[in-house]
Amino acid sequence: MDIRDTVFIALFAAIMAALAVFPPITLPVIGVPITAQSLGVMLAGGVLGAWRGALAIVLFLALVAIGLPLLPGGRGGFAVFMGPTAGFLLGWILSAFVIGWLTERFWHSLNFPVALMICLGGGVVVLYAIGVPWIAMVARISPLTALTGSLSFIPGDIVKSVVAAGVIVTVRRSYPIITR
Repeated sequence: MDIRDTVFIALFAAIMAALAVFPPITLPVIGVPITAQSLGVMLAGGVLGAWRGALAIVLFLALVAIGLPLLPGGRGGFAVFMGPTAGFLLGWILSAFVIGWLTERFWHSLNFPVALMICLGGGVVVLYAIGVPWIAMVARISPLTALTGSLSFIPGDIVKSVVAAGVIVTVRRSYPIITR
């Protein structure tokens, strides 16, 4: 890892923090806020690649863990990793990695539809596979109830995937950070 990698990782951790500024909408059934930060996860993986994207999210979560109020509503501290959102927070790392890994694999044929499928797969399917069971466990509700409560996030996640795919393809054309 060189200084350029370090700068990109720090930049995307800062982007994650900035995306917390958008006011969250908390859904009553499961208590998890809708935020713009999952867009940052998609961008980190799709622009930086697997390892740098995942490390950007690890850095961001480390800053949250030490108490910086970088989550929506000014939340921070280790306690957030014990609540209903923890599965999604930790899932961000794997999501960024998967999105980055798939982007690297399809780099030479990457276009908008491919980038969109990558963002939906890594940023929605992978993330929900980790976040929904965590909600069920922490909230002591059935996995089906947790999944049903999470379905209201899907339209926003599709919009974030469309935006991320557009940015990823544009960055690939104008300033490709991932070079394979």
